[in-house]
Amino acid sequence: MAVTDHDTTLGTSEVRALASALGIEAVSGIEITAVENGRDVHILGYFLREEEPALAAFLTQQRLRRIDRVKALAERLSTLGMPVDVQPLLKEAALNNGRSIGRPQVAQAMIRAGHVASIADAFDKWLGQGRPAFVPREGPSSEAVIAVIHGADGLASLAHPGKTGIDARIPALCEAGLDAIEAHHSDHDAALVEHYTRIASVAGVLVTGGSDFHGDPQQQRAPGSRTLPEQDWLALKAASRAHA
Repeated sequence: MAVTDHDTTLGTSEVRALASALGIEAVSGIEITAVENGRDVHILGYFLREEEPALAAFLTQQRLRRIDRVKALAERLSTLGMPVDVQPLLKEAALNNGRSIGRPQVAQAMIRAGHVASIADAFDKWLGQGRPAFVPREGPSSEAVIAVIHGADGLASLAHPGKTGIDARIPALCEAGLDAIEAHHSDHDAALVEHYTRIASVAGVLVTGGSDFHGDPQQQRAPGSRTLPEQDWLALKAASRAHA
């Protein structure tokens, strides 16, 4: 298993310790946000060296951008008549530099304020791309993120392509060194799994998978609810050894 938090590897050591106690093999992971034409593109990293200085410096900048965005989101929500208290989030981020904050935490603040019923509700109605409270992100290109992951000896996988409609960019990303495509995902039905597995095969890259659980108890995607076929897992492990 791997926990792929957004723009931070803070929980990696704890995950390894807890997983080991239960007889589960845990590997390092992360989900890094790239930006293309004002939209988010998520790149997963696996088997990376989380202590790599260049990676750490890059992620610090990513988290600072996230803080700025949370402030902008709070201002936007206030103008829409839905004030939320994000000061606890900002204080926690200031006290703990490895803590990554973003829209899910803003959604939780909206729940506490009584504006929405769930995280999914917050995104669908207000925080998602194209919704009234959406604030475009600034950040690195997908190619730059792939290079950062490779610099830490990790494997880079394109996250949930069925959600982002990014098929046209996949050949260029593969040329830039993309190692895998997340074909198995909670939002991918059987047809999409087959579609992206085929694209990965034609491109000569690997396949990854995950539940994409964000801590919302109302999500129908508990950790482990979407897994990777054993042969694909073994191929990833072999590639990680060759890449290191």
